[in-house]
Amino acid sequence: MIEHWSTSSVASSPTLTHPATMRASVITAFGEPEALSIAEVPTPQRVNAEVLVKVAAAGVNPLDAKTRAGRGVSSALTGFPAILGYDFAGVVVETPYAGHPLNVGDEVYGMMSVPRGDGSYAEYVSVPTLQVARKPKTLSLTEAAGVPLAALTAWGMVVDLAKAHEGQRMLIHAAAGGVGHFAVQFAAYFGARVTATGSTRNQSWLRELGAATVIDYSATAFESQVSDVDVVIDLIGNTSADTGSRSLRTLRPGGLIINAPTGSWDGFEAEASAAGMRATAYKVAPDASTLAVISRLIDSGDVRVHIDEIYPLSEAAEAHRALERGHTRGKLVLQVGGLPF
Repeated sequence: MIEHWSTSSVASSPTLTHPATMRASVITAFGEPEALSIAEVPTPQRVNAEVLVKVAAAGVNPLDAKTRAGRGVSSALTGFPAILGYDFAGVVVETPYAGHPLNVGDEVYGMMSVPRGDGSYAEYVSVPTLQVARKPKTLSLTEAAGVPLAALTAWGMVVDLAKAHEGQRMLIHAAAGGVGHFAVQFAAYFGARVTATGSTRNQSWLRELGAATVIDYSATAFESQVSDVDVVIDLIGNTSADTGSRSLRTLRPGGLIINAPTGSWDGFEAEASAAGMRATAYKVAPDASTLAVISRLIDSGDVRVHIDEIYPLSEAAEAHRALERGHTRGKLVLQVGGLPF
């Protein structure tokens, strides 16, 4: 449908007309990637301080795949069909009021609150304004869709919790992944000396992102190469080769390990405490103000996003398969709609 500008006779924000229904990639039951299918569903209605956004692209994250499979945050889903997806980038088509800082036509990006509402694998999202920011000017909408959840997670772990600073020694696992490649860049930007673990093909790329030392986990036991680090950014846990437990051996006494992946290391805080280390989990929250800071770092050239592959919305299942195979460099993105609208 072609949308048109329209205004009412009363003082209000202009809107873009939009259809009553939209295409979305949904699940009607938990299962393998093929549980994802295209359906026609009602377009969300904007309420209160939300903005309605026409989605150009949506990021694909490990938590999407876990939830689709019946893990992750699946226990909090209230029913089917369910729309997954946290990241989105698109154009504002409706705002709360005429004087709102975001205007109709603005290119924005942000993060949804699945499972408290529907996600971003859809042509439209209605999202609280505290969860949406103007996209970086130097990124396309497709590129911007790969930023929010991964970058906010990395920022929370590296900046808010680890307080990255000059001279700090930081070990980052899964450094070439979505969260990892942002974590390396944020840590290096704030002056930390980064040791990154990654596959053979990502060694030189991780150095380009700012890692001082890169360890090929497929060839070398990282704990034999690094010691006395201040912080471990754990993006694996014990799901692969007891990476989390082995990481405790690399920390200085009283060092900090921060674990993010849901369900990746049961009892890690007690294990860390027994080893004389500090430990905490981290769960990301949508935050437009932090996204605005990240946008400035991207536009200044200090941080970049890498999009490994782009899939049409109709191939969301294949994107999930690729994600679950592992070894994605940076982010996978779904192309939902295109410009001009």
